[in-house]
Amino acid sequence: MLYAILAYHVEDELLSWTPQQDAAVLAKVIEVQGPLRASGHLGPAARLDDTKKARTLRGPGAGMVLDGPFAETKEQLLGFHLVNYDTEEEAIEAARKLRAVNPTAAYEIRPIKLYVPADGFGATTTGR
Repeated sequence: MLYAILAYHVEDELLSWTPQQDAAVLAKVIEVQGPLRASGHLGPAARLDDTKKARTLRGPGAGMVLDGPFAETKEQLLGFHLVNYDTEEEAIEAARKLRAVNPTAAYEIRPIKLYVPADGFGATTTGR
């Protein structure tokens, strides 16, 4: 079963980190991802850019593009991991490992109903 582990964080807190603090957390997350990927359980993962750069498409027909995600919470979705485990408990344990190195984040574990592979997309990284 595929599960999405959605990473939520108080964005202002994350944006207050120095580049060194940010890089240290990312290095720890990548370290946790290594064994998950090597075991065949971790699929695509992404860290999303600032929510102020987000756009929302809604409405009838072609829709209207609005600025921002309009989240009504203190925490915003800032990234995700896609994992493949037989049980929900195993997916939760993977999320616990990720949270151990980024304890101020919240992780939502959600089963995936539809998965379309992203063949042809390479890894990218951008600085802030």
